[in-house]
Amino acid sequence: MKLHWSPKSPYVRKVMIFIEELNAQTDIELVRSVAAMTQPNQSLMIDNPLSKIPTLVLNSGKSLFDSVVICEFLNDLYEGDFFPTLGVEKWTALRWHAYGDGLLDALILWRNEREREVPLESLMKAFEIKVLATLKLLESESSEINTSKFTIGIVSIVCALGYLDYRFDALKWRSIAPHLSKWYQVIQERPSVKLTEPVEG
Repeated sequence: MKLHWSPKSPYVRKVMIFIEELNAQTDIELVRSVAAMTQPNQSLMIDNPLSKIPTLVLNSGKSLFDSVVICEFLNDLYEGDFFPTLGVEKWTALRWHAYGDGLLDALILWRNEREREVPLESLMKAFEIKVLATLKLLESESSEINTSKFTIGIVSIVCALGYLDYRFDALKWRSIAPHLSKWYQVIQERPSVKLTEPVEG
């Protein structure tokens, strides 16, 4: 299999955490791919016409995207237990995944806007309001997050908080969500999390 990836993408990081957790490293070739919003990558588009990463190319030649689809595929292929299948545990994991991915979506759009020559202040403020509200919600559920199994929901939250550290240091999110921060400090030592921290280059 072949994975289009970048060491800076938080969505790619979700997949890389799964690869580490499932010991799938030797089965997947990593192909460094740039996926800029304003410059479609023609090489990447051969495997994914949307020019998005991560994209996993299967041995059959078929491609899978986006990150959650790849994660669930790997979970099934390697018989993982990161996607609960029944009851409250299932819906809690999927709900947290939606919050983590939604937080990432807002952060990336916020970053794109602030990089513009003349950012739209009303849009910047809207992203800030959404991000802060999501952090407060996750903070209110931090005791449940702290005792949860390592599911797709937890992985998504980890990647969102990692992106906050990487691109939004000035936001000082830990002062907004101190209990969540304590949990995150512990889970950062998990090998799959530590090995996939975003890096330049």
